Amino acid sequence: MILRRLGQGLAGLLALLVLAAIITARPGDPALYPAPDDDSEKIELVSHGWHSGLVIPREALTGEGAGMALRSIATRFRAYPGIEFGWGEARFYRATPTLAQFDLGLALEALFTPGGREGVVQVVGLEDDTRTSFPHSDIVPIRVSKAGLARLLARLDASFRLADDLPIEGGPGLYGPSLFYEGQGRFSAANVCNHWAARLLNAAGLPITPVLDTHPAGLLLDLRWRAGARALPPPNLSKP
Repeated sequence: MILRRLGQGLAGLLALLVLAAIITARPGDPALYPAPDDDSEKIELVSHGWHSGLVIPREALTGEGAGMALRSIATRFRAYPGIEFGWGEARFYRATPTLAQFDLGLALEALFTPGGREGVVQVVGLEDDTRTSFPHSDIVPIRVSKAGLARLLARLDASFRLADDLPIEGGPGLYGPSLFYEGQGRFSAANVCNHWAARLLNAAGLPITPVLDTHPAGLLLDLRWRAGARALPPPNLSKP
């Protein structure tokens, strides 16, 4: 009897999750994505296991859609051809460079504080290509239209808090040549870093499913199933 009730409860929970996924799913924009080869720009989603971000060519940060924040960052990180952007809760993000530093207390506060908690944006300059820079991460190359990229950049620019038309620096980042910047928006269980990345992609025309996108693994599946975007094969790290 107990096992039967447990099974019924799990089945009910699964049904609710499926229903929530269907209700909250956002369509893509076929006018923006997929992009024809002669009107496309490559960006990359990077999943680090617990957190995801986007890698964008630095030269794109001064193009259509970019505002004062991104233009300032393009100048500050002018030595790097690629820039990784990630968003997260200010305390937890700074304290968790890897899962080895995971703090359950900070995580619970970040996820479940009423009204959410302050967000920050980490900006990382990449000297090498994304695969070389992140050999142990999942990387999904995505070709977006130029119009889609402009919309993505406008949304990304709005993720930064400004003072005197400049993004506000918040100290060194977690790895490589990087900086934290004060962010707009409130972090919560309903608005985690992977939701942030997914919404940027949705601005570029890709369909997304926020319930699935809560975890990086779900975001990767979502991109594969609904947008046809597949992760690169893992590198052969055994080669000399």
